[in-house]
Amino acid sequence: MLDAAFFVRWMTAAAAAIDREADRLTELDSPIGDADHGRNMQRGFTAVVKMVEAEPPATPGAVLTAAGRQLISSVGGASGPLYGTMLRRAGKALGEAPQVSAQELRSGLAAGVDAVGQLGGSAPGDKTMLDALVPGVEALATSFDAAAEAAEQGAVATVPMQARKGRASYLGERSIGHQDPGATSSALLFAALAEVAK
Repeated sequence: MLDAAFFVRWMTAAAAAIDREADRLTELDSPIGDADHGRNMQRGFTAVVKMVEAEPPATPGAVLTAAGRQLISSVGGASGPLYGTMLRRAGKALGEAPQVSAQELRSGLAAGVDAVGQLGGSAPGDKTMLDALVPGVEALATSFDAAAEAAEQGAVATVPMQARKGRASYLGERSIGHQDPGATSSALLFAALAEVAK
């Protein structure tokens, strides 16, 4: 069973991964976005870690809800609302249980990912974060490692796609050949989850 401390460790590991990869995320965002994804995500997750360390939430759901709120208020562009909505919806789905199972986490994240699709009006294959999130959540049914691998493969699979949503969609065919930065940062979340589950 996973308690609030596990979820705090997950957010901390995610912040560290994003910190390490911030320059790469911004590099990926340069040709098809605003060249700020890495910095925005770095700022948001740094704020999340400060908040959960200063006042640790008591339940898994509360950790995700608080993290989502923090991302919405501190991240610019589309990333803040999308990531924030995902975590808040997942936190709400987990409710006030002091501990949750991996299966309950999967269900909560599935609800969060559905909310991202609704907010962005997007689906897998549109070259967005959903291309990593959807396979990642599906593979959670197998294991945390399988989820990390599926999300990473999903991110890499965005390279040959033409963007149909978001800023990159304005580029049309010129968006082909670039890995989606949102899918890449989403894969980092699953990698961090697998890391803390070991």
